[in-house]
Amino acid sequence: MSTPDEATLGQQLARFAAAVRYEDLPAEVVESIRSRVLDILGICAAAAPLETSRGARQWARDQGGTPQANAVGLEKALPAAVAAFVNGVLAHSLDYDDTHLPSVLHPSASVVPAVLAAAQAKGATGPEVIRATAIGLEVCVRLGMAGYDSATQNSVFFEHGQHATSICGAMGSAAAVAALYGGEAMILNALGVAASMASGIIESNRTGGTVKRIHCGWAAHSAVSAVNLVRYGLTGPPTVLEGRFGFYQAWLHGQFDAEAITEGLGEHWSIQDIFFKPYPANHFTHAGVDAAAALRRAGIRPDDIESLVLGVPAPNLRTIGEPIEVKRRPETGYMAQFSGPYAVVAGLLGGGGLEVGLDDYTDDLARDPYRRSLMAKVDVIANEKCTAIFPMQFPAVLTAHLTDGRTIVEEVLTNRGGPKRPLSFDELTRKFRDNARRTMDPDAMSRLERSCRHLEECTDIGEVFTDLAAVDPAGLPISPIS
Repeated sequence: MSTPDEATLGQQLARFAAAVRYEDLPAEVVESIRSRVLDILGICAAAAPLETSRGARQWARDQGGTPQANAVGLEKALPAAVAAFVNGVLAHSLDYDDTHLPSVLHPSASVVPAVLAAAQAKGATGPEVIRATAIGLEVCVRLGMAGYDSATQNSVFFEHGQHATSICGAMGSAAAVAALYGGEAMILNALGVAASMASGIIESNRTGGTVKRIHCGWAAHSAVSAVNLVRYGLTGPPTVLEGRFGFYQAWLHGQFDAEAITEGLGEHWSIQDIFFKPYPANHFTHAGVDAAAALRRAGIRPDDIESLVLGVPAPNLRTIGEPIEVKRRPETGYMAQFSGPYAVVAGLLGGGGLEVGLDDYTDDLARDPYRRSLMAKVDVIANEKCTAIFPMQFPAVLTAHLTDGRTIVEEVLTNRGGPKRPLSFDELTRKFRDNARRTMDPDAMSRLERSCRHLEECTDIGEVFTDLAAVDPAGLPISPIS
């Protein structure tokens, strides 16, 4: 137990969160959160027609309860925790949500749905939503970084088969929602209760199954539920994080870095280290898309290419390059999202309205004979230069051997969407439109864009969901991106 002069880790996080004021947030943090809300809601709209999304909505409808908040694709309101679940499922279902490096967390997919649902139930304003989201993202990232092992350059959560995104997401989301309702005591208790609800294992990444798609939804559901239970009198242990039977002992056998949680807390915002995803695929493949697109822009045509070698960080090889026979012949769009050869071909051929978008990752294109003939030319290998940079970036070096005897090398050592190559609000708006046009009409999209661009002016967050509730989960005819 801590002494009066030595606060526990949970107490320090709660003290930080309670002290945050919207007026004191850096302008770049406010802009980042506006963008993240827009990004997540566009992904939710695009994911609405998925079979797993349909299942999540059906389950939600069956729960009954007091109508408090809206879920994407459902006209009738749901209890806030259930609405948070549905929206969190959709937010994480397309592998298009943002990524923090080097923890490899996807923080916004749980924090944003949890905050928006709770804020709607409470009747919160835009500034309250921005403040709570900032708190949730910061807590989520810091808890994840405490489980990052710099020696192995990997998350200890991941090595144990645990999905840090949902586990830390439940905790960060709970801190965020608690900050909407109360002060330091409520936030600390919410962390203590949410820790008994945090969950997620990633075996489905290895052998199949769609359960990973619900992870961020369940994290958001857990967060809202935990805070509501605290509001009704439940409490949690102050030593929830570092205690003998606490969060890090339970998940990581006590192997964690406490300084990652507390160092610079309240002074440095980790939110700026969360990378937006410009492409709807595993983040390890993105630099390969960019390198191949650079060849295309330089005038290199697919017929000019004899062979291609994609160099990636050694730890990424097993995810996007092995077994190479499978990666060269993906059977589905989902498999293509985890294929280095497919990423190269997508970049070579280019997308429609975007460099590469959702329309470039379909089952038909994954099995397209022409694309497979190009994928057959691609080898994926470990590259020392890339390995040295990983995991602060997911770089790639693409070497093209041409039919005329020339060799061209394209290096992409930083990722688009991160602090070194940021995406503007306008660029993220194009991504949003490419996503949302699948289930939303143009007027509804425009209204939602305006709401997110001017989120701090919103007096009732429920207005944001007016159009999202009317999303057509069956999908609409896809119109061009404006």
